[in-house]
Amino acid sequence: MIRCYIALGSNLGEPQKQVRSALSALAALPNSALVDCSRLYGSIAVGPGQQGDYVNAVAALDTTLTAAQLLAAMQRIEAQHQRRRAERWGPRTLDLDLLLYGDSRINTDTLCVPHPRMHQRNFVLRPLADIAPQKLLQSEFGGINSATFKDTDDLWVLNENDQSQPA
Repeated sequence: MIRCYIALGSNLGEPQKQVRSALSALAALPNSALVDCSRLYGSIAVGPGQQGDYVNAVAALDTTLTAAQLLAAMQRIEAQHQRRRAERWGPRTLDLDLLLYGDSRINTDTLCVPHPRMHQRNFVLRPLADIAPQKLLQSEFGGINSATFKDTDDLWVLNENDQSQPA
């Protein structure tokens, strides 16, 4: 099995419900096991126009699926949640990003792992620190110490006692 980390985000419909439903769908993938999930975080939308706040989380998944198979499965889950790709950084019912696929480095037309912008996104790093703080010490993150994270104006814990659970 390969340990993967997947970012989840939603700001349309019922975002917390969308994220929990996506966690259930990830847990149901063949040859895979959902091992852990961060708390749910709220974050201010980055992108065009006025958008609602996002709900974000990061999940750890063990799988024997290839990276390409996992990406295809994630895109099917997004489609099942009525994801529309109309506008870059636009509002969405569900966004799933493959952050890490074991220690693999992948660079194809359809997939780049580690995710090329994850180190710039507090709404990814903070949830990742909940479940895999050792990953932040790796060079692609510049040796970030997860102990320095605090709630900020653009990112906050939605429920301190809630380690996110599938729906």
